[in-house]
Amino acid sequence: MRDVKKLKRYQYERYAVLCNLAYSEQFSQSRYAFSLQGHRIVKNRWGKNMIRVLWSQHKQEVIVVIKGSHSVTDWLLNFFLWPCRCLEHGSDYHIHAGFYRLLRQESRPSSNEEALGLSVHERLFAILIPLIQEGKRVSFTGHSSGGAIALVMADWLERLHPGAIKRVVTFGQPAIGCKNFERRYTLSRCTYRICCDLDAVTFMPPIPLLYWHVGRMLWLYNGRIYENVSTPNRLWRSILSWILRPFSYHFMSKYIRNKDFFDEH
Repeated sequence: MRDVKKLKRYQYERYAVLCNLAYSEQFSQSRYAFSLQGHRIVKNRWGKNMIRVLWSQHKQEVIVVIKGSHSVTDWLLNFFLWPCRCLEHGSDYHIHAGFYRLLRQESRPSSNEEALGLSVHERLFAILIPLIQEGKRVSFTGHSSGGAIALVMADWLERLHPGAIKRVVTFGQPAIGCKNFERRYTLSRCTYRICCDLDAVTFMPPIPLLYWHVGRMLWLYNGRIYENVSTPNRLWRSILSWILRPFSYHFMSKYIRNKDFFDEH
């Protein structure tokens, strides 16, 4: 279980808890060992919190935590299933059109010091690049569609600043890219995709051979951890339980429960 031990060392529990807390409007960064000034928020086009950026002055890691779909509009974007070509920051691949819109949507400023007219990823990079120039490295984590767009933004940032990304850990993440994304994604070596039990969202979009996952998959199922189980194998084990309770294993609370599996290996 080499990857499990590696992920344990990479503080799975911390990422899971932060992803769950991302959905709360109130957040005390000092409670989780981040500096009082080490917290910035990136808002979506409606002015709702979408991304938290957390760091400590005395540690090198910056953690970017991205929410999943949390509005009717976000959920509708999941159905924009056609591929869209992406050329930002030296990339050239096709990704899910709905998730691409999440990245490109205008971000409302969260303070008077922030400029108008920036997209979500532009505002995030404006926060991260000065921290990278100070010598910090960035870890991305996110739940659901937040995990999917974390892959793309991490890839873009790595292309701009090689070596800037420490790791990417996603929870309940649908696939975001086509085959050319899988081939050209730069961070497979340090990307971990956590799937919980019978989480239906991890099989989406439901278009065989169009969208592909990247990184190392760890499947928490029936009290055990399975590494890199094929999608057909997971599917046949899960289909009966889907009929009974299709989305009950998608919530972040399930992933936090399953953190104990890592402590046992």
